[in-house]
Amino acid sequence: MEQIINIDRMEHAVALFGSFDENIKIIEQEFSVKVRARDSELKVSGEPEDVMRASQVVDSLLNLINRGEQLSEQNVRYCISLVKEGSEEKIESLSLDCVCITAKGKPIKPKTIGQKKYCSSIENNTVTIAVGPAGTGKTYLAVAMAVTAFRAKEVNRIILTRPAVEAGEKLGFLPGDLQSKVDPYLRPLYDALFDMLGAETFQKYLERGNIEVAPLAYMRGRTLEESFIILDEAQNTTSEQMKMFLTRLGANSKMVITGDVTQIDLPSGAKSGLKEAVKILKNIKGISTLTFSEKDVVRHKLVQDIIRAYEKNEELKRRNEKR
Repeated sequence: MEQIINIDRMEHAVALFGSFDENIKIIEQEFSVKVRARDSELKVSGEPEDVMRASQVVDSLLNLINRGEQLSEQNVRYCISLVKEGSEEKIESLSLDCVCITAKGKPIKPKTIGQKKYCSSIENNTVTIAVGPAGTGKTYLAVAMAVTAFRAKEVNRIILTRPAVEAGEKLGFLPGDLQSKVDPYLRPLYDALFDMLGAETFQKYLERGNIEVAPLAYMRGRTLEESFIILDEAQNTTSEQMKMFLTRLGANSKMVITGDVTQIDLPSGAKSGLKEAVKILKNIKGISTLTFSEKDVVRHKLVQDIIRAYEKNEELKRRNEKR
């Protein structure tokens, strides 16, 4: 079977194919089809069902290009996964929302349906708890939403915090004073803020106290009003720390709690405050809980494969334990 797709503009065809035809090669591999371009036409040939689904992916990608989206391996593969599960109508909604503009003028947009729900949840709830694997944009999008709220004067401060739990290293052996010891733990938060604000603006707000990046222990005894508060790596909080953090919430504030329950670095036998909070708080109005899957991973494709491999291994372990 052969399907012909018309492409209105040559630059759209160039964007669709990608450098060295990398986007088209992915589609050909995933659906076992051949895609050939001639003038303003694209010919997709192969088995009828494969051709139909490959054509749906091409149409979806052309729609994204028409809306000004830049194609990458990640969003090509994501479109393919949505078409394979029969959810191609969801692709249209992806290009509509811009969460934030970075210091360099780059728009930050949700790249998956899960990310879109996450941003919507932050906007519509006082507390959002996001659980999911590495690379799903939990921290980065939360910082983008915080910067947007701060620029719109919805909050006066952005507070970013993490529990300083060692992932195999010891704090005491790091050189320098307390601040320089905890800075490595907070580096991903700094990086995201540098991206959104630029180093100079970030430094200015830091000095004024509009931005605070600190270990979780620094939150004790405070009431955080008119603030956008992000607790990152929350899987490494104890039950007591999580309760302490949640009860810091003051008037006109928002909280976002992110973590990955497969990467707990707490001492053996200690309960994760994140796991407990997800269970305890699930039916409270104003608190939303989301779970990302490996489909929401926006890093290298191998990250998705690694997460799947670990999930299979964990499932195997659980089965063996039950025997």
